[in-house]
Amino acid sequence: MSFAVHGLAVSQGIAIGHAHLVSHALLEVAHFTIAPRHVESEVTRLHSAVAAVKAELTGLKNATLTGAAPSEVDAFVGLHLMFLEDPMLVDAAEQLIRTRRANAEWALVQQMEQLVDQFEAIEDPYLRERKADVVQIVERVVKVLLGHPGHLPPKRKDGLGTIIVAHDLSPTDTIGFKDHAVAGFITDVGGPTGHTAIVARSMSIPAVVALRHIRHVIKDDEMLIVDGTRGVVIVDPDERVLEEYRLRKAELELERSKLKRLKSMRPATLDGEEVQLLANIELPPDAVQAKGVEADGIGLFRTEFLFMSRDTWPDEDEQFEAYRTVVKTMAGRPVTVRTLDVGADKELEGATQREDNPALGLRAIRYCLAEPKMYLTQLRALLRASHYGKLKILIPMLASSTEIDQTLVLLEKAKAQLRERKIKFDEHVPVGGMIEVPAAALCLGAFTKRLQFLSIGTNDLIQYTLAIDRGNEAVAHLYNPLHPAVLRLIHQTIQAGAKAGIPVSVCGEMAGDPDCARLLIGMGLRHFSMHPAQILEVKQEILRADSLDLTAKVQRLLKLEEPDKVREAVEKL
Repeated sequence: MSFAVHGLAVSQGIAIGHAHLVSHALLEVAHFTIAPRHVESEVTRLHSAVAAVKAELTGLKNATLTGAAPSEVDAFVGLHLMFLEDPMLVDAAEQLIRTRRANAEWALVQQMEQLVDQFEAIEDPYLRERKADVVQIVERVVKVLLGHPGHLPPKRKDGLGTIIVAHDLSPTDTIGFKDHAVAGFITDVGGPTGHTAIVARSMSIPAVVALRHIRHVIKDDEMLIVDGTRGVVIVDPDERVLEEYRLRKAELELERSKLKRLKSMRPATLDGEEVQLLANIELPPDAVQAKGVEADGIGLFRTEFLFMSRDTWPDEDEQFEAYRTVVKTMAGRPVTVRTLDVGADKELEGATQREDNPALGLRAIRYCLAEPKMYLTQLRALLRASHYGKLKILIPMLASSTEIDQTLVLLEKAKAQLRERKIKFDEHVPVGGMIEVPAAALCLGAFTKRLQFLSIGTNDLIQYTLAIDRGNEAVAHLYNPLHPAVLRLIHQTIQAGAKAGIPVSVCGEMAGDPDCARLLIGMGLRHFSMHPAQILEVKQEILRADSLDLTAKVQRLLKLEEPDKVREAVEKL
C-alpha cells in the first residue's frame, strides 16, 4: 500500500530507488562481572577495539586527501578520532573495567551516556547535535567488541539506486556507501546541521531526516521516492506517482546542471547592483567547498567547534593554525571569523555552573568577557592569522555598546602583547558585530560608531524577537522568518548600515533561502552569507532580480501587519 511520510528536507533533489535498511547498533549491551584474573585481558580487548576503529578512521581520513571522499568528511573523522583520544571516554571506561570488573562494552556505553547528557544541555543546535558523534563512535567500537561486521548495500541490476534507511548515519557510514550507487538517505533522527545532512549536501545526494520511526514502517527492498526538496518520502508509489517524480527528477537534474554554469558569473541584479555571496563554515576544511563554488569569501567562520568536546581550551598556536588555514585557502578573499559563541551551559574547563536558561544567560560575548584570559588567547590567534590575508573579527550576540568597548580594550591589549613578542599582524583588522538581539537592532547608532561592519544572525534574531525556542518541537511551528516584526528589524539594520557607510550582511538561514533572496535585495541587502551548497541557487535568483522594482514592492510589504499577508506578498515577489 502506498503512503507518504513527512520529515525535514536537508539535501535537495529527488531519489527513486529500493530501500536498504541499515541496522542501528543497539547500545543496550549486557552487563556482567568478570573474574579478577580476566580484568587485564578485558582492558586489552577494549584498547584493541579502539585501535581497530582508529585504523579504519585513519584510512577514511587519507581518502579525503586523495579526493576519494569529500573534504567535509575529514573534519568529522578528525572529531571521531579526537573522541577516541578523550580520557573522559576510553580512559574512564578502562577505570570502570578495573574498579567494577565490568565488561568493556558496558563500561564504554556508561561513559558515552554521561557525555551525551552533557551535550544535551548545550543550547546551540549545531553543537548539541555533536552528541551524535559520541554515540556513533561508541557504536563503531562496540561493533568491533561484539564482532559485528558492517553491511553495505548491494549494487542493483535494474539501474535504480539504493535508498539508505537508518536510525542515524555517521559521516564514515555515509562515505562507506560512496561506491554503491546510493541514491538517497532517510533517517529517524537528525537536523540540518547533522552529519547526514552535511555530507549528503556535499555529495549532492537527496536526504530527508527526522522521520521518527521510519525504519519500523519500511521493508527491505521496498520501492521509495525521496523528495529532498519538500521533505517527503513516498513508500511503494504507484506507476502514476512514479512517472510524475521521474519527470520532476529529470527537470531538477537539468536545473542543477544549468546552475553550475553560473559558478564563474559575478552576482549582480538586472539593473547592475553588485551582490556579495559569502559562505558559512564550521571547520577549516569547509573553506575548500566555499572556494569550489567561487564564494566571494567567508561570511561566518564559527569557532565553537575548536573548543568543544575537550578538557582544555585550544591554545593560541592551535587556534592560529586553524584560522590561518582558512585565510590561506581563501587566497585573498575576506574571511570573517566569529569569536567563541558558547555559554555557561557548555562543558568547558573553567566554565561557571550550568544555568537554567542558557539562551538568556552567560553566552557568546558575555561568556568571553567573563573569561578574559581565554578571550585574549583567541584574539591573539586571530590577529596573527590576519597577517596572512583579509581576516575580519565578528563579535556575537551584542546587546550594548559597553560590550563593544570592553572587547575593543581586550583587542588592543592582545595587539600590545603581540607587538611585545614582535609578531606581525594587521594593525587595522576590521571588527564587526552580530545583530541577533532586538535590543541591538533598536539601538544601532552606538554600534555603527564603533564597528566597521554588521552581520545579522537571523536564526537568533527571530528566536529572541518572537520568544520562541526553535529547538522546542512544541513551539517550533511558530518560528516565522517572515513575521512583520522580524522583517522590520532586519530592514532597519540594513538601512542603518547604509546610512553609516558600513557593510551589513545576513548570515542566518534566511540568506540561503532562494525564496527570501528577492525580499532581502528589496530591503537593500548586498552581502549574503550561507552554506556553500546554497550559493548557486541564490545567485540564480539575484541574477533574475531587479533591485529598483523590488525596493518599491518591499517598501509596501513592510507596512503589512499580518504574517499571512506578508507571506503572500513575498511569494508574489
